[in-house]
Amino acid sequence: MSKRPVHLPQSTARRCFLQTAAGAGLGTLLPRALAQQSDTGPAPDPGRDTDPLRIAAARRWVRGEFTPSTLDEDAQMREMAFFIRAAAPFRGQRIHVASETIPTHVYEQRFLARAFHDITGVRVQHDLLHEGELVERLQTQLRTGRNLYDAYVNDSDFIGTHYRSDNVVPLSDWITGDGADVTLPTLDLDDFIGSAFTTGPDGKRYQLPDQQFANLYWFRYDWFRREDFGRAFAERYGYPLGVPVNWKAYEDIADFFTNQVREIDGRRVYGHMDYAKIDPSLGWRFTDAWLSMAGVGDPGLPNGMPVDEWGIRAEDCRPKGSAVSRGGATNGPAAVYALRKYLEWLERFAPKEAYDLDFSDAGPVPARGDIAQQIFWYTAFTPDMIKAGSAVMNADGSPKWRVAPSPHGAYWRPGMKLGYQDCGAWTLPAATPPERRRAAWLYAQFCTCKSVSLKKTLVGLTPIRASDLESEAMTEAAPRLGGLVEFYRSPARTAWTPTGMNVPDYAKLAQLWWTRIGRAVSGKLEPRQALDELAEAQDAVMARLAAAGDFTRCAPELNEPETRQAWLERPGAPKPRLADEEGQGRTVDYEALLEAWRRGEATVSLATQR
Repeated sequence: MSKRPVHLPQSTARRCFLQTAAGAGLGTLLPRALAQQSDTGPAPDPGRDTDPLRIAAARRWVRGEFTPSTLDEDAQMREMAFFIRAAAPFRGQRIHVASETIPTHVYEQRFLARAFHDITGVRVQHDLLHEGELVERLQTQLRTGRNLYDAYVNDSDFIGTHYRSDNVVPLSDWITGDGADVTLPTLDLDDFIGSAFTTGPDGKRYQLPDQQFANLYWFRYDWFRREDFGRAFAERYGYPLGVPVNWKAYEDIADFFTNQVREIDGRRVYGHMDYAKIDPSLGWRFTDAWLSMAGVGDPGLPNGMPVDEWGIRAEDCRPKGSAVSRGGATNGPAAVYALRKYLEWLERFAPKEAYDLDFSDAGPVPARGDIAQQIFWYTAFTPDMIKAGSAVMNADGSPKWRVAPSPHGAYWRPGMKLGYQDCGAWTLPAATPPERRRAAWLYAQFCTCKSVSLKKTLVGLTPIRASDLESEAMTEAAPRLGGLVEFYRSPARTAWTPTGMNVPDYAKLAQLWWTRIGRAVSGKLEPRQALDELAEAQDAVMARLAAAGDFTRCAPELNEPETRQAWLERPGAPKPRLADEEGQGRTVDYEALLEAWRRGEATVSLATQR
């Protein structure tokens, strides 16, 4: 149990505007040698050749804030001794880093930056920026070479951008080259569960994961277990009420609660929740893997190949096109189905205010107690769900809700990704002066080392290390977290991944989505028309990127257009329209799903589905 509970200020930010962890009381939840690097020998004595005042400061943090940890106190102190010695040349200096405004980064700014200064003598200006502002500053720095920040926590969605240029430092080169003497011997890269997301086709790691959260299926476990609801659902739809396996089951459950149940305890309830405000976050609603959930793209993890969840075809790492006429799937039948279902469910099953909500407004809505399920729910909003006195928490502190794998659409096939996982990762710009980069790298490792990572995970609920997930502290926290720990411990998590290599410039392409989707939301365009415009715009941007010659490797090389039919008749994506896009609803018992996870299986067998 931590001797010093976390108290953080309120904020409205989630990814851009998520609330801080303090509102949920998360501070009270508590009751390998470096990969690709040679053996560094035994760890040094923490008191040897080290400033005793700084050792004393480190011990205070280890015994206080940095509890619990998967390391014992001696091992934690050896890590702290490394930071003290390695940071000695930078003592008295100030480094500048930037990240988005989510609880994990608030914790780093408020606690870890101060701890790093107390222990090493290096000051850290850790700025919290809205996502758009952070991306703009990072792009400016990479484009101009002006050193605005010494390091960024930048989404791994940018892996395709970073790999194609020489604007960021590949960490695999750094830790075995110029950064070897400032690399923590116990960093243990193989322990990071998001390493695949930050690794390029060349096998090099370009970023160091700092936080991760997924979008999962969220539902009211207490309502789903009511016998009267179970009987009524089975009588009407012909199969049991349970965790939906496919979109048809999700739609039936949405109809059941919105249009059949309608009220619970005198309160209007809804079987679906979403958001549709026409702003940049509407684009995330789709680029964060909605199309892959529908079945757009090809099998492959972490991303489909040759066609990914953005509908972009790539061959030999070169993007070939988004439009079906170029072999892409952004405007293919599966994508049209995905957009159509999004619009239908908003109109038929969601509360009307969903049209006026953005990402940050909509995330906490299920906590008010009138939502039965949500197909696309970011786990970064967990702090809102577990606040004391919440309408979705029991008096004993246990949740009335659960999370489960997202149901898939009609075009989805086994082997495809099933959802999105955000992975904010430390990124070192190539233009940063070497000595400032070395100091910033020490802070990045300090924020992710085993001495502090478990406590940070319990505060922000954005796990990055396998060892933390398997810890006793996470086992103790699990009953309050509605299946989140069980999900991250299971093989299922590997099907939830960020944007991948097929997207050559995340920032330039992502901004195209919200305006086109917005025109479909407002009724100005039919789904097919909106996606035709989007595919054409993406291909135009990729053509300009290729012509500019800014990429060192794997620049777009667009296919010449052919007829849609020619591509739809070929195997794989883009896929022809299915004769039946609805199918039969299938559900699974939540307890059976948990048991499958405990056995190390990603999901229950088809025979167990109902």
